[in-house]
Amino acid sequence: MNLFSPLTLGALQLPNRLVMAPLTRSRSGVDGVPGDLVVEYYRQRATMGMLVSEGTYPSAAGQAFVRQPGLVTGEQIAGWQRVTAAVHAAGGRIIAQVMHSGRITHPETNGGHTAVAPSALAHDGESRTYAGKRAYPVPRALETAELPAIVEEFVQASRNAIEAGFDGVELHGANGYLLHQFLSPTSNTRSDAYGGSPENRARLVVETTTAVARAIGAGRTWLRISPEHNFQGALETDPADALATYAALADGLASLGLAGLSILHRDPSGSLVQDVRARFGGPVLLNSGFESITTLKDAQDILGWADAVVVGRPALANPDLAHRWEKGLPLNEPDFATFYTEGAAGYTDYPFWSN
Repeated sequence: MNLFSPLTLGALQLPNRLVMAPLTRSRSGVDGVPGDLVVEYYRQRATMGMLVSEGTYPSAAGQAFVRQPGLVTGEQIAGWQRVTAAVHAAGGRIIAQVMHSGRITHPETNGGHTAVAPSALAHDGESRTYAGKRAYPVPRALETAELPAIVEEFVQASRNAIEAGFDGVELHGANGYLLHQFLSPTSNTRSDAYGGSPENRARLVVETTTAVARAIGAGRTWLRISPEHNFQGALETDPADALATYAALADGLASLGLAGLSILHRDPSGSLVQDVRARFGGPVLLNSGFESITTLKDAQDILGWADAVVVGRPALANPDLAHRWEKGLPLNEPDFATFYTEGAAGYTDYPFWSN
């Protein structure tokens, strides 16, 4: 097994084991509709084994960022249809990441909607809104009776993704957004069946993933998690509690036959990741980089502990990353100043290898 060997993930056949990570790029306008630049960006990267789209919101209240794309309106679905058609025409595979912001948003970003979360606890810091930087608001704690409607938002967005031509859906249960907010004991202080014990905190993620798998097929459903990442206030600093939480989650997913579980963790070979992998029992995608950039050696090392490697910034700056890594060619350097700006600069103008 090597990075450039084929892999089956659910209903998909991948030509290599390099997966492009979901990367926020903020190029879809105030209406959240992917346009020509977005089409070209994903088309350029179609030689990766699989592309995961940037996080797409399943409801207006769930929008986290300015110019973030959605999977809600007919215009957004039509925009994504152009993206997926271009990727498929170039021989690629692409799945949509469905992401609800929870408390990591602001009314100046999401059209005036109140932020919702497991508990009425604000995240420290500021959000970049259309009106400038604003302190994150105190969210409204979701009532127990409201949670089936949250699950349905994910289900409908996933159906919309399939209508838009995506090959599947990855649910975003990582990096401090809504599903991760339920998993973390610092953002979830509920006393109902969705809070308290590790099993209770994992419940909504299991229920959401199960419902999406039933709606679009388990072979087209992925989940992304980031245990112990401690990002955006979703802290998991007690190793025993983190292990118990993600063990409960993996046990709840094991019988579904999902296409894969994507894990972001700094220690791919560590006991937590490998325990979750064993319990899950299906294909596991691993990503060790977040603050650091994944190198070819990192990717090769990770493959000893997972079925595929998720790569972020190298794929952002090198549309032909699979070719460059396979042939040992130099890489373009990512331009951090253009990560979240508008226009083609630092987005679709990274050069391909010329020879």
